[in-house]
Amino acid sequence: MIIGVPKEIKNHEYRIGLVPAGAHDLVRAGHKVYVQQDAGQGSGIPDAEFVEAGAEILPTAEDIYGKAEMIVKVKEPVGPEYQLLRRNQLLFTYLHLAPDPQQTDMLTEKQITGIAYETIRTPNGVLPLLVPMSEVAGRMSIQVGAFYLQRTVGGLGELLGGVPGVPPAKVIIIGGGVVGMNAAKMAVGLGARVTILDTDPNRLRYLDDIFFGQIETLMSNPYNIGRMIREADLLIGGVLIPGAFTPKLVTRSMLKNMKKYAVIVDVAVDQGGCIETTRPTTHSDPVYSVDDVIHYCVANMPGAVPRTSTFALTNVTLPYALKIANLGFREAVRQHPDIFLGVNTYQGHITCEPVAAAQGKPYRPLESLL
Repeated sequence: MIIGVPKEIKNHEYRIGLVPAGAHDLVRAGHKVYVQQDAGQGSGIPDAEFVEAGAEILPTAEDIYGKAEMIVKVKEPVGPEYQLLRRNQLLFTYLHLAPDPQQTDMLTEKQITGIAYETIRTPNGVLPLLVPMSEVAGRMSIQVGAFYLQRTVGGLGELLGGVPGVPPAKVIIIGGGVVGMNAAKMAVGLGARVTILDTDPNRLRYLDDIFFGQIETLMSNPYNIGRMIREADLLIGGVLIPGAFTPKLVTRSMLKNMKKYAVIVDVAVDQGGCIETTRPTTHSDPVYSVDDVIHYCVANMPGAVPRTSTFALTNVTLPYALKIANLGFREAVRQHPDIFLGVNTYQGHITCEPVAAAQGKPYRPLESLL
């Protein structure tokens, strides 16, 4: 198979879809790998390392899309990339289609086989290609939240961990999954008071056990969320329903009860966000204020730490890329149910039911098309 790795063009996106070790494994398996010139530069990977691994460097994105059967990326196609994708091409990347009908229409019109990292799911319910970036984003949420709590950038003027004689800040985390757990690790490490809300009592028991009483846990429901956000200095949104719109758990009316100049970091923004007032922002313009509450809603947070993120992501995506390349698409989805669940679009149809439901569009089961 011919695999193409273009340079990412989303705002301040410095990751790359493949590292030299991955290119080496694909070439060794008999495949051809094309990498766009300087695509790895943002992650500190020079073209020479890809060449040494057996890949070929091509100068433009047009060259990559024009030659490749499978495009391996990090983020969903944007702007000019819509025109570059070829009919019936295979696209392996984060898609986050539920809140993005324009992208969905483009993929179905071009009959792109869209395999989304975020909906590949193992039999035990783990989202293996989402986990490492959720770990990064969860940890980053506390870093950026602590920064925007500074008065010099509009925040409350609080130090997250406080000092002797002065209480630490209160961090409220909605969602006890990978994002929430990693956010809690960072917040606890910095000395903050932390409460995690989740709907699963077993998850709350697990979190209570691993944090040895360093955090508080609370069942997530509208009453408890409404009560907790009144206390929040920093609110983290870490809710995920695979492939679907994130439910709006914090309403606009609740927001009015938050402290002035408190900070919200909505990590769930890729799937629409769990705060009603969330709208996607960029690394160039990351924050805005609603009712005097600062919102940080950058849709590609891990792109700010590409050296860490690129290698963490490739660690988990490469085995799947190899399966798809070695077996071909049809055989890969037949043999691997986790890849089957990752297929969001195929032959002009939406094959991920939560995406179709979110957009009010027809859903076609993938098995009926194979």
